[in-house]
Amino acid sequence: DLKPSNVAVNEDCELRILDFGLARQTDDEMTGYVATRWYRAPEIMLNWMHYNQTVDIWSVGCIMGELLKGKVLFPGNDYIDQLKRIMEVVGTPSPELLKKISSEHAQKYIQSLPYMPQQDLEKIFRGANPLAVDLLKRMLVLDCDGRVTAAEALAHPYFAQYHDPDDEPEAPPYDQTPESKDRTLEEWKELVFEEVKSFKAPGSKQESLQGFYRQEINKTEWEVPERYRDLRQVGTGAYGTVW
Repeated sequence: DLKPSNVAVNEDCELRILDFGLARQTDDEMTGYVATRWYRAPEIMLNWMHYNQTVDIWSVGCIMGELLKGKVLFPGNDYIDQLKRIMEVVGTPSPELLKKISSEHAQKYIQSLPYMPQQDLEKIFRGANPLAVDLLKRMLVLDCDGRVTAAEALAHPYFAQYHDPDDEPEAPPYDQTPESKDRTLEEWKELVFEEVKSFKAPGSKQESLQGFYRQEINKTEWEVPERYRDLRQVGTGAYGTVW
């Protein structure tokens, strides 16, 4: 769900992506609602189903275009209006692209639209860096198979001053095996519970706060006020340890 409000910058001027509420693994068939409408790739709204990670490239192009233009690039009022605004810029699909669309309903809808030629992005982004506009042309491509990849975008001349392959580590492939298994509700609850138990808050190994000491009670570590340090254990019952 890439959009400007989900992109932040830390103190080192490094980008950080926030809010993975609509994130998902790549599957054979995908659902349609995975991105905020203004930044949503056309193949999602057309219910092509077999979309992939290039939907994020489209979203990045929308964000970059918004930065250059100073306003939202495709501010659709609904998904029909959204598609219309997109095609007014990138043009209506070619017959070859129509053949790639698995949804017959989507094909009929597109064929009902009047022909719209692709606009010249250099005129839309008049005064912008030509290299930035060239990169946008490669990201805002209607056919997702023709869109630039993330690696290709980083290697684009527009980023030549900042691109450093040695300082851009890639995350290891995500192991989706646990999520791919069929589990009961109780099994999922148990997995979540075990994950919560394994979590250690940052700084949990640091010294105790002033005026407190660490004490394990009923298998849980607590920060206990110093005035209770001399309490002795009376016993252990059904409800835990008594001091």
